[in-house]
Amino acid sequence: MKIEIMTLFPEMCEAVLGESIVGRARKAGKIDVHCRQIRDYSTDKHRRVDDDPYGGGMGMVMQCQPIYDCYRAVCEELGTKPHTIYMSPKGKVFTQQRAAELAKMDDILIICGHYEGVDQRVIDRIVDEEISIGDYVLTGGELPAMVVTDCIARMCPGVLSADICFEEESIYGGLLEYPHYTRPEIWEGEGIPPVLLTGHHKNIAQWRHDESLRLTREKRPDLYEKYIKKSD
Repeated sequence: MKIEIMTLFPEMCEAVLGESIVGRARKAGKIDVHCRQIRDYSTDKHRRVDDDPYGGGMGMVMQCQPIYDCYRAVCEELGTKPHTIYMSPKGKVFTQQRAAELAKMDDILIICGHYEGVDQRVIDRIVDEEISIGDYVLTGGELPAMVVTDCIARMCPGVLSADICFEEESIYGGLLEYPHYTRPEIWEGEGIPPVLLTGHHKNIAQWRHDESLRLTREKRPDLYEKYIKKSD
């Protein structure tokens, strides 16, 4: 899979996506992530990419031309039109299910807006879907783009050691994840659940499932109701 991120701050994205699991997967060639500077495609001598909004108002709006030319360059290099996402609070809220669907695609392009947003005309021209990571506003699309990229990347083949690494995690199967414990067995006078010391895999699996149900019911009753209805 290849993920292209169009941004005014590629160094910001690289600082995060060049580290940890995603960074190692990129170096190993398991996934290709490229952060592209939108300013490089500006025809303005000062590399300007924004202007005042028509109709007045506060802030600046990113112009069509640099974004569209950057997009066309990506399409030309890929030899195809990538699935294009615009990170926006107007979009549908990102979910684990949508991440799993996107992880099956070959090429994804993510556009990071900034200032007051992007000229609607270029959104209408090239964007396939708008995605939000929550009902709040950030200073730009870079953080959301990195969240989406990280979530998609870890479900791509070879990025994690095995599929079970993400299949048993919170949300993926509809429930929150069960609690985890490690050494020492006793810490500050507190021990771990005895079942985890038995080596009885069936009992441990049942305990983990019961804990996932309990935690989901207590912390995310909305998810719990969905899970119960789906199980019926």
